Formats: sequence, structure tokens, C-alpha cells
Amino acid sequence: MEAKRWVSLVFLALILVGLSSSDFFYRDSDEQVQDISFISDLKTTILGIFDGTWLSVEDASATNEEVKPKHVILTPNLTTCHKSLSDADRPVYCCPPKRESLEPIIDFKFPDISEPIRVRKPSHKVDADYIAKYNRAIAIMKSLPYNDPRNYMRQANMHCIYCTGAYNQQNSNSLLKIHRSWMFFPWHRMMIYFHGHLIGDENFALPFWNWDSPEGMFIPDMYLNGSMIDTQRDSSHLPPQVADINYDYFERGLGPEDQISTNVAFLYNQMVSGAKKTELFMGCSYKSGENGFCDGPGTIEVAPHNALHTWVGTFYSAARDPIFYAHHANIDRLWNVWNELRGNKPAIEDSDWLDSTFYIHNEKSQLVRIKIRDVLDSTKLRYAYENVENVWLNARPKPSVPPKIARQVLKMRENQNPFLDHSNQAIRLDTTIRVKLHRPKTHISKIEKEQEEEIIVVYGIDISKDAYVKFDVYVNAVDETIIGPESREFAGTFVNMKRGVRILLNKGDLVVKRKTTFKVGISELLEDLEADGDETIWVTIVPRGGTGINTTVDGVRIEYMK
Repeated sequence: MEAKRWVSLVFLALILVGLSSSDFFYRDSDEQVQDISFISDLKTTILGIFDGTWLSVEDASATNEEVKPKHVILTPNLTTCHKSLSDADRPVYCCPPKRESLEPIIDFKFPDISEPIRVRKPSHKVDADYIAKYNRAIAIMKSLPYNDPRNYMRQANMHCIYCTGAYNQQNSNSLLKIHRSWMFFPWHRMMIYFHGHLIGDENFALPFWNWDSPEGMFIPDMYLNGSMIDTQRDSSHLPPQVADINYDYFERGLGPEDQISTNVAFLYNQMVSGAKKTELFMGCSYKSGENGFCDGPGTIEVAPHNALHTWVGTFYSAARDPIFYAHHANIDRLWNVWNELRGNKPAIEDSDWLDSTFYIHNEKSQLVRIKIRDVLDSTKLRYAYENVENVWLNARPKPSVPPKIARQVLKMRENQNPFLDHSNQAIRLDTTIRVKLHRPKTHISKIEKEQEEEIIVVYGIDISKDAYVKFDVYVNAVDETIIGPESREFAGTFVNMKRGVRILLNKGDLVVKRKTTFKVGISELLEDLEADGDETIWVTIVPRGGTGINTTVDGVRIEYMK
């Protein structure tokens, strides 16, 4: 039986070699090579045999033991890249000219410790020589042929592949995504890591857009000239316009000073008070297969990440804009800062996360297999960030209304009919929702608070179509129409970006659609509102920009997260 199996494998391998060398391709208008469908399907079938563990019925019975699945990691099936949808519902084909499964693959190795540490500087502080060097490098990348993985559009399309669901998972017919879960930080870290190495200068380090610092809250000047220009940016948001890092498609009309102070207070919430537990900051535990799917982004991914992509321009194609890399460098820096704030303790020790794997080309055009466990320490990757003042650390918001006065005003709501979390009917989010919640625990000690975070859970969020949705959550707000992140009553924000992942490779493939859950920490907030001993609190959900019309929620409750 073993001999028969190997003869069959050799035969299939010969077929695959023949298909790979055949000229069964056509070239589309964007110079991307696409397989003719029946050849592609046959190659996929053969490659799937090699990718899996081939064990015949006779082989299985011969062992007289049940075949148990191995540890299944989350990783893309490189034979499955297919068309997907952009955030504008436009079909896109971002796949490489040839299947990456046909390329030699090398495992990621740390750079030699003798290499200099590349220090990433704020993009508004780099000098003219640096800008000229980076400009030339981007121009060269854009001039390379598309079949070169270092081509600038190829790099942007790699983000498109992982962003729009163009890959299936290995060992599953579920689509793979890298947003809205604990995959977000490590995947983007390595995408920009290899981009920086393509410059070909061991002393070159990517800049970071320091939008969390007042002097950096503008589109940096270096991105307004030469190869750094992108015509798809929102022209109304060019300098001297201050960035709105909690943007919701509507202009707030704030003056520069007010916008800056709002941004700083918002960062405090997203980095400190609302992100005291790993899941709240990193995102939900996304694992392999249909049952491993989750949709729960961390605080920073929701905003400023999503919000600034929206403020600058488009989302799925964001990597075509050179400012994408500076934006994500600051996201990466804040991941380091968050780890430092918690004493650099391991955030996640789950092997399903540590062994999750993805593939990116390096500066030598080699396809590199990367495990998350290998990218957690940026020092080992030989890069660091220039020290800057994190002004938001000292921007803890204050209540908009003195807590004693607020308590008296809120008592007047007692006779209203609140939205109860035990209701069997979903509530449409086309208007502001207020709910009075009972707190299971009161008078919690300081030690207990350090061990366990009180959180608000908005559960059963059902978005009827692939749409942008944003809502804010407030606690004990007397009038939420006149306050925002600068007020302590603000607990957090939920954002759903259009993701366009509905195109499938095969009829049986899965687009898992489940109701979403939003979680936000409130322990520190309750202290500041002098409500940590109260038996009940008022929670308000405020839809933004008229986006709640296609959205319903099942309820709101309080939980505790260790």
C-alpha cells in the first residue's frame, strides 16, 4: 500500500510540473497574471493533496487507531488566492502573478545581533536627505515589474489579499482575515518590517506618523511631494487640518486646539482606561476553522487605526498610499508602549496564537514563513523607536458634570422604560439607546480591581449588510449630545469597516457571519464618576453618522474580565 501511494504521488507531481510550465495564463489590464479556471482548479486539487496529510482508508484501518487531528494553526492556504471585494463593493483581484505555493519557502530568522538597530523617527522630524532617500526608494519600487515581489503595487496588494478575504485558511474552507482580532498587530508589524528593508540600506528605518502627539497631528509634509503623493487622499484633510483620530465621516468643526485636546483624551481612553486587559487591547482570540472565527477588534484597531484610514482616504487600498507605512509604524510603536505600561509581561501565551503563521516576501524576493512567536520582541528584529513624549498618559478625562449633580439628574430617568438586556427582541440602532444596568459587584477592593476589570458588553450586534457602522458608549451621561472623548463619561467606540469578503473560491467555502460583541473596560471610569459603589449605572449607546439604520443589538450587560 505504501508503494502504491508513492507511485501515485510521483504521478501527480509530474502533472503539476507540467501545468506549472504550461502557458495557460492571460494578463489583465493591471498586468496581473491570472490562471485559466480549470487549470487553476486542477492545480489547487493536486496541491491540496500535498498540503494535507494523505492517509487512505486502508492505511487508517491498518493502524487500528482513531486518526486524531494534529495541532491546527491559523495560516493561509497559498493555493487558494481568489477574487475578493473592496470596501466599495468593487471586485478586485490582488493575487500574485503565480501561486505562492509554487515558490520556495524559507523560515524567518532573526537578523544578526551585529546588525545596527534601526531607529524609527517621527515623520515630521526627518531631514531633507532622509526624505530624498525614501522618495527615491519608493520611485524605484513603483518602477519594478509587477512580477517582482518588491514592486510597490505588489506590496499593497499583499495587504489587499489578507484584508479582503482572498485566501482560504489551511485545513479549512473558511476565509482568512487579519483584521478585527489578535492577528492585527503581528501581521502588520511584519508587513512594514519587510517594506523598510526593501530600501536596501541597513541604516534606514521607517518613519512613524506621530499622530498621538500634538505636533504630529497633521499629515506630515514629507508625504506631500514626489513619490509620496497619493491622489486618493481627502484633499480637505491636508495640512493645516488637524487629524481627527476618532473620525466618523462627519466633520466635527472643532478648532485646532479643541481637536488636539479631544485627540489626546481619546488616546488615553484607548491606551489606558479602556485597554487594561489583553483582549480589550489586542482583540479577540481568532483561531483556525469555522468554530475559531471571532470578530472583536482591540481598542487601537477600532480607532485611531480605522478612523485615520477613513480620515486620510480609502481603506482596502490604503497600502497604496506611502503614508500607510508611517501610520502603521505608530500603531506598532503603541503596541510596544502598551506592553511597557504593563511591565512587558507576556500578553498572550496561547500556542494557537504563537504558532499562527503567515507569508511575506523579503528584500531578496524570497517567500518567508513567519510565526507570531518570532515577532513579539522588536529588539530581536533590530529596530526601535525614537523616544517621544506620550502626552496622552497625563490626559485622564474629567467628568463633564460633577458626579453628585449627575446622580440627581439621572434619578429623573427612573420612570422611563429602559432597554433591558433580558429582552427577547433585538433593538434597532437607529436612535440613541439608554439602559439601566445592575452591577453584580460593588465596593470592589483595589487588589480585586487590578485582577479583574469590569466591562460593558454590547452583545448580539447584527449588521444586516457589509456596511460602515460606528457607535459610542457612555456611562452615567447627563447629556451625551454635547460631550465626547474629552469627558470621563465616554467609555469607548465601536467601528465596523466595510470588509468585502463575500467572493468565494469554491461553492462550499465559508464566509462566517456571526453577531459581533463589543467590550470596553470601565473600572477606572467608574472611580472617576464616583460610581464604583453604585448598584446600578446608566449606559448610553449613540449611533454616529446615521450608520445604525442597518444595525440591531440584542442587549447590554456587565461582565468581569481577568
